[in-house]
Amino acid sequence: MQFAINKLSGADAADYRDLRLEGLFNNPESFGASLDDESLLSVEDFAQRLNGGAVFGARRAGTGALIGAVGLRIPTASKTKHKGAIWGMYVRPDMRGSGIGAALIKHVLDYAGPIVEEVTIVVGASNVAAYNLYLKMGFEQYGFEKRALKIGQSYHDEVLMALVLKPIPTP
Repeated sequence: MQFAINKLSGADAADYRDLRLEGLFNNPESFGASLDDESLLSVEDFAQRLNGGAVFGARRAGTGALIGAVGLRIPTASKTKHKGAIWGMYVRPDMRGSGIGAALIKHVLDYAGPIVEEVTIVVGASNVAAYNLYLKMGFEQYGFEKRALKIGQSYHDEVLMALVLKPIPTP
């Protein structure tokens, strides 16, 4: 499977909105955001999100179809700007297992490397494939949040993971 990963911009907003809403519909337990809330946002709202942040998309070679995406949030507060947070990771179901997820994570880590010292990610405890991917990419579990999300009357636990990109120098 040939694909290319690029930083998304406002021009990609319609495709990204479709992919994001698909992810929220297919795997609501994998996201802190809800389909009900995000579906109220317009393509213009998504364009602003893309223009104001760091969201990367994988597009299939030839067709240009958006098949996966991941975001990186970097705080601006002086005490927390050393840590980035990966969010919104999603790969279309028919593309899973093809290496796109690993490529997206590697891409976001390469982007984050010069900017932050550490990257965190939250993964649904039931999402064993994603958890194993993040372990393989070097992330370590540092926490577990019970009942992190409530969808309807069901609770979902989350695993907190981190990857140190720049070790703390020893004196």
